[in-house]
Amino acid sequence: MRVLRRTLGTLLVLGAVVSCATPRGGDARPGDVPPPATAPTPYARLLPAPASARAAGPGYPVGAGTVIRAGRPGDEDVRRVGELLAEQLRGPTGLPLPVVDAAEGDGILLRIDDHAEGVGAEGYRLDSGPRGVTLTARTPAGLFHAGQTLRQLLPVSGPGTVPGGQITDAPRFAYRGAMLDVARHFFTVDQVKRYVDQLAEYKVNTLHLHLTDDQGWRIAIDSWPRLAQYGGGSEVGGGPGGHWTKDQYRDLVAYAGDRYVDVVPEIDMPGHVNAAQASYAELNCDGKARDRYTGIKVGFSSLCVGKERTYEFIDEVLGELAELTPGRYLHIGGDEAHSTPAADYAAFMDRAQQVVARHGKTVVAWHQLASARPAPGAVLQYWGHDKTAAAEKAAVTAAAKAGHPLILSPADRLYLDMKYDQTTKPGLAWAGYVPVRRAYDWNPGAYLAGVQESSVLGVEAPLWTETIATRPDLEFMAFPRVLGLAELGWSQGPRNWTEYRARLAAQAPRLDAQDITYYRAPDVPWG
Repeated sequence: MRVLRRTLGTLLVLGAVVSCATPRGGDARPGDVPPPATAPTPYARLLPAPASARAAGPGYPVGAGTVIRAGRPGDEDVRRVGELLAEQLRGPTGLPLPVVDAAEGDGILLRIDDHAEGVGAEGYRLDSGPRGVTLTARTPAGLFHAGQTLRQLLPVSGPGTVPGGQITDAPRFAYRGAMLDVARHFFTVDQVKRYVDQLAEYKVNTLHLHLTDDQGWRIAIDSWPRLAQYGGGSEVGGGPGGHWTKDQYRDLVAYAGDRYVDVVPEIDMPGHVNAAQASYAELNCDGKARDRYTGIKVGFSSLCVGKERTYEFIDEVLGELAELTPGRYLHIGGDEAHSTPAADYAAFMDRAQQVVARHGKTVVAWHQLASARPAPGAVLQYWGHDKTAAAEKAAVTAAAKAGHPLILSPADRLYLDMKYDQTTKPGLAWAGYVPVRRAYDWNPGAYLAGVQESSVLGVEAPLWTETIATRPDLEFMAFPRVLGLAELGWSQGPRNWTEYRARLAAQAPRLDAQDITYYRAPDVPWG
């Protein structure tokens, strides 16, 4: 997970060690005008930054005769990675790039080496010379990540030359996630697939899907069909909403899996449940169905903790979802349960966690579970901010010290629905404005006092959609901040804002070529 320790300020460029003389990010002042930037060399513009990179000698020209060699016949996982890489490169290069089963010869070679040093489970080595490029990893996931790095070493369009040299790389954290709320506003599977592609390109390996909330229920459940049929027919603002069938969800999970992105589904409970309570009267203590809700208030709904039928409901819902989801985690929410008394909340979460375990999954919950009784191994997702109460932070710290892994999603750093500044049209600002620099310039390994980096499973950038209903708005709020999330999760060593913003600016042609709507932050030298 944390195989390599790198010094980000030092890059091996053009065969010699070049030490970055730029000041640490904290030395610049808000509003500083970026200095004129010299375009980084190919190895120095990679994002996320690799653990080590050394440019040396002539490179490999990718041309009409280039083939992608997917190892020996029978290496099906390697073959799939090769086919996907070819698909990703054919459009920009305009080349055929056939994929062949061969471990020797010129071209782009993908190889598994169980003993590759310094790469861990997800890392890789990239070697480029005049005869070809070799991507080496211990796992197919590592080969996939190597392929994404290779994409950045080639021009945005047309054939080009992969610079000669070597990269050795591995991630800092095992969990590098983004969350998409499809409950407040509905998004189609195809729209989410596009986001998966964008995340995977920058080595983000987890997609957390917030599938249910007061405003809508987005996944079909056979044992409770009205959840999707009726509860899915609303969204913020009164739109038609929508839901995914089980087959559509399976298709999305498989699509993400091919890109080595695990899906973590969330069914929020015991609060944020109005869509369920509007669908089934029996989920309410008074036996009366609620009206559907299209506003953005939180904290007013609660499952009926005293009813045994409630636990039959969560068992059947989570059981079906567990069967659909190959990943290890089920997220059970647990936040903003303001209408559930504390004792009832703790008792409910005890039973909900037992349900998750019974279905063979590991619990993930928002950090409010720390104030109840987290089950052994439960993962807590921290979404507090600088003004979060000290007692609340202390409960999270105590949970971490007791062995509960943390996912860090501080709202005033990584909530992608927070406005960049006062001029941003979509988004909210209850946690303050989150400009690009603020999203990037912090250290997850030392963020919470008393929490060691070894307790941090990783980082995640949530995108709540109370004010976001279209693909352009989704992308505008995510990009470029989600690239900072990718670097925080992957890259080793300290951050350097001056150096990072140059690499971020170098991604602009790639974002433009992919028709990604993004915020052109004024303190980034976009050119």
